[in-house]
Amino acid sequence: MTRSVGAPDREAFADRLLRGSIKRSYAPVVDMDWDAPLEDGKYFLPPDVLSLHGTPLWESMSEQQRIELSRQEAANILSVGIWFENILNQALLRHLLHNDPGSLHTRYTLTEMGDECRHMAMFGRTIERMGAKPFQLRWYQAAAVNVLPKTFRGTMLWVAALIGEEIFDATQRRVVDDPQLQPLVSRLMRIHVTEEARHIQFARAGVRRRIAETHRFEKIWVGTAQGLGGLLLERLFTNPVMYRRAGLDPREARRQARANPHFRANQRRGFADLAAFLEDTGMMRRTSRALWRRAGFL
Repeated sequence: MTRSVGAPDREAFADRLLRGSIKRSYAPVVDMDWDAPLEDGKYFLPPDVLSLHGTPLWESMSEQQRIELSRQEAANILSVGIWFENILNQALLRHLLHNDPGSLHTRYTLTEMGDECRHMAMFGRTIERMGAKPFQLRWYQAAAVNVLPKTFRGTMLWVAALIGEEIFDATQRRVVDDPQLQPLVSRLMRIHVTEEARHIQFARAGVRRRIAETHRFEKIWVGTAQGLGGLLLERLFTNPVMYRRAGLDPREARRQARANPHFRANQRRGFADLAAFLEDTGMMRRTSRALWRRAGFL
């Protein structure tokens, strides 16, 4: 049974987030030092969060090859971030069609969308500054991405937002101050973590409100379907193109990554807080739990 979860008053909560946005928001065009050179020997993601860390393939790689793998994995994750924030903004725009344009809730939604637009610009420029190339959607992936925003409605909108935000956020918080990290990437993470904290609070409040007032069928549907997010993220985190760009055999690299207990442990660590929230709100059901476990997040 779903446990009682107090949903905050929508307008009062939006007002608090708006005040937080006034106090701590960033404009990456001026808050990032885009002219600073990259530092030799620094990683674009810390070694211990890379998908191949600890595998036989990793042990056979030189330090420069490992750094190059970190560049490609970082570019892949930033590309995924751009795709997701694009989808989220489209879904939020549709959400706003059915809300009072003068409400504080609408005002904060628009503020979050502005944050996401700046994040997409920051991610894209960072990929370029790292000396990498963005990862592009294949035609069938692009077709799916164009459909997804239409399906993110009601409870699904807020649960999908959390899946796209919390797992990345948990990893960023853990590695943002790692001394092996390029200063450019560390600064990006610091900005993103600060602003995503408000976005996560907003989405969690959205879930709590919806489950308090929605029909039982919607809870079952969303609680079951959200497990597909685990399978999707597993595929995106082991994108064979990034291994090929790093000079590795993409099939073998992906095979070793998916069998890598260290990589699986990182997945579970990143999903832990969100998994607890989904369980607490009744949004984790038997099927979705099995899907997240199959993908290595549980």
